[in-house]
Amino acid sequence: MIIVTGAAGFIGSNLVHALNGRGEKDIVAVDNLTRADKFRNLVDCEIADYVDKRDLVAMLPGLERVRAIFHQGACSDTMETDGRYMMENNFRYSMALLEYAAARGIPFIYASSAAVYGSSQRFVEQREFEQPLNVYGYSKFLFDQIVRRRLPANASQIVGLRYFNVYGPRETHKGRMASVAFHNFGQFRDEGKVRLFGGWDGWGAGEQSRDFIHVDDVVAVNLFFLDHPQASGIFNLGTGLAQPFNDVAATVVNTMRSLAGEPVLGHAELVAGGLLEYVPFPDALKGKYQSFTQADMARLRAIGYQAPFATVQQGVSRYVEWLNARS
Repeated sequence: MIIVTGAAGFIGSNLVHALNGRGEKDIVAVDNLTRADKFRNLVDCEIADYVDKRDLVAMLPGLERVRAIFHQGACSDTMETDGRYMMENNFRYSMALLEYAAARGIPFIYASSAAVYGSSQRFVEQREFEQPLNVYGYSKFLFDQIVRRRLPANASQIVGLRYFNVYGPRETHKGRMASVAFHNFGQFRDEGKVRLFGGWDGWGAGEQSRDFIHVDDVVAVNLFFLDHPQASGIFNLGTGLAQPFNDVAATVVNTMRSLAGEPVLGHAELVAGGLLEYVPFPDALKGKYQSFTQADMARLRAIGYQAPFATVQQGVSRYVEWLNARS
């Protein structure tokens, strides 16, 4: 069997769906359905069992034939201020799963985060570039440090994937923590325009740039490591190309315009036409915001992953078409 934590969540449900596509159905889906609407992400998936997150650790000694653990579950709210909850949920829980997997030689593939880099201007998997700005980033950072110490002596696979800005299907339940592409789509559908942050910290309006990666590419890398159990380590998972929020907004608007039979517009035309506007940068985010992220992908490429990644124009356009078909 394969255990997937966070299975009803965004990346976890896409991973379960992809495993099903490979014929894998002996899957134990682990999650917390206190927010029950997440169940919709699993309706079109095949699983062998569902286990509440709080019950999994106690059940682990009785589970047999576990082939791999994909640990995708976590609290990913970068504005969460309850550090005790964050460390218990993200760090201590991850430690329990790691101990179980390591003791039994089970491949353990887990979700880390680009939030570990925080205010750094370089995004390389090395300790000197890791400067988390919030307790979420710190919870991921600390677990990564434990893994680093374990890797040299661990006989079985341990892989940490530092997700950058992931977007794509099955994220509706995330609310305000959903991707900028999702929110841009909702704004344009409901109001006929998209709003972005204005300039701050040396960046022009809408020019803050992130490494945006489609969830299909994230899933493909997870499955690559399932197929290559000899590969271990901590790896960035972005596209290696930072693109401005303006690119995301323009792609959303122009995809919607194309679907309506309307011509594509350039940035200046979008602004002049009121289809794209800017709001003052929020005071609450100053000093806590990553204005630029771009994954250094050398380590993942060196391990043998060579598939291309979707650009914002490719991936966001595909995602908007998916959202529009369901709205």
